[in-house]
Amino acid sequence: MSEPIFKGIATALVTPFFADGSVDYESYGRLLDWQIESGVNALVACGTTGEGSTLSDEEHKAVLRYTVERVAGRVPVIAGTGSNDTAYAIELTKYACSIGADAMLVVTPYYNKATQEGLYRSFTAIADASTKPVILYNVPSRTGCNIAVSTAARLAEHPMIRGIKEASGDISHIVELAAATAGKLDIYSGNDDQIVPILAMGGLGCISVLSNVLPRETVAICDKFFAGDVAGAAALQCKYLPLIKALFSEVNPIPAKAATAAMGFGANALRLPLTPMEPAHEQVLLDCMRAAGVNV
Repeated sequence: MSEPIFKGIATALVTPFFADGSVDYESYGRLLDWQIESGVNALVACGTTGEGSTLSDEEHKAVLRYTVERVAGRVPVIAGTGSNDTAYAIELTKYACSIGADAMLVVTPYYNKATQEGLYRSFTAIADASTKPVILYNVPSRTGCNIAVSTAARLAEHPMIRGIKEASGDISHIVELAAATAGKLDIYSGNDDQIVPILAMGGLGCISVLSNVLPRETVAICDKFFAGDVAGAAALQCKYLPLIKALFSEVNPIPAKAATAAMGFGANALRLPLTPMEPAHEQVLLDCMRAAGVNV
């Protein structure tokens, strides 16, 4: 199998906004630099956490372009180019390839959903249009659409489809996936509370929300595991579980945006239908951040 797109932690970046909802590029640039300085292994722009679904086409492309230019090859940039409209996903994918993104993250179609044959054809069409590797993104709790193991195994035969972000939360499904695609599809955890279990099944890392807040510490989970210190990795996984839970106490990226705003990266502003975090939940989140050593 080819070299992996990345091994370790890729931060699923928030997109900082000003209070009026426009993109705050100054804060975003500082966030990008801090993430890289903190040792993350890759960066994901315009994914779920980056509110890609409510960015206009012009904004989406501008954020991707800014990310690639600011990162300047220091780590791989993975562009969120998925859509419920396959034709638009192809357009975004071609654009991201043209500006120098290193890989694509393509979510299953949402709302209109699809049969397994529809998923196969949609992902294949996108991968056919891409000149860079594609990571599938399976998150049925958000999309209502699950990539069956048999479909993933078919897709793993495509030369441009190199990985899958597994956020189904179903460890048994992921074990079956690992068995069916061994050596053909790199598996990344899509849930911060399952990093170590998925690494234990041969996963290569995590596309992480937690690392927006604790990049060094999240990277350390993988580093310890890869160094053979499985107990140490598991201990870190457990240590940060309260913060992980707080970051998902409301739908992502509502808590992540509250957390990064508290850290000085933009305003606590989201675009409808997302709304700022409930005060009681936000207080728990801030308490967990302080307990983890974050200065807020």
